[in-house]
Amino acid sequence: MIDEKIDYTFSDKKLLTRALTHPSKSKENYQRLEFLGDSILNFVVGEYLFKHSDKQEGELTVLRAHFVAENHLCECFDEMGLSSDVITGKSLKQELTPAIKGDIVESIIAAIYLDGGLDKATEFIKNKLHIEDFKNAKDDNYKSQLQELVQANFKCSIKYVTEKVDDNFEAKFYMDDDLIATGYGKDKTKAEQNCAYVALRKLFEE
Repeated sequence: MIDEKIDYTFSDKKLLTRALTHPSKSKENYQRLEFLGDSILNFVVGEYLFKHSDKQEGELTVLRAHFVAENHLCECFDEMGLSSDVITGKSLKQELTPAIKGDIVESIIAAIYLDGGLDKATEFIKNKLHIEDFKNAKDDNYKSQLQELVQANFKCSIKYVTEKVDDNFEAKFYMDDDLIATGYGKDKTKAEQNCAYVALRKLFEE
């Protein structure tokens, strides 16, 4: 039962169904909920870290980025075992991507908020996204780290150019028009994270 997986029982079951429905299945899908859930997640994590950590703004920003990052949400999705509960259409032939998994977690947050209020949504975020364990969090969001450091040390624009190459993705990181690093991965997110890792080492550790 999904109620046991997420530790919450919905009064309005339609909200939960919508939060689990992929756009390939219906127009009544999770996309609008995901928009709201993203805002709630950023607020709850930011407020919690502000109250429980004495870190400065830049460090708080990087730490919050860890908990709202796609890869962290994907890990929490898998930990809850939600794959079998997602409602997809026949056009979605691939496995659920990290992006979809992250969107669904954010959609569930919004659905809980609409069904039970902010306190219940906050409880879900604390328990299922493990923000209370922030002191032991491994900062593996290299894109966030890179953005923070570049903004603090350089005056330039940054961008990623990511393309599918054969069975993998290739990401290139630019500062203004200068190519700084290239990374590869099985999906766009992993390619860009690997690219950011290479750029960090090149710019700040060599």
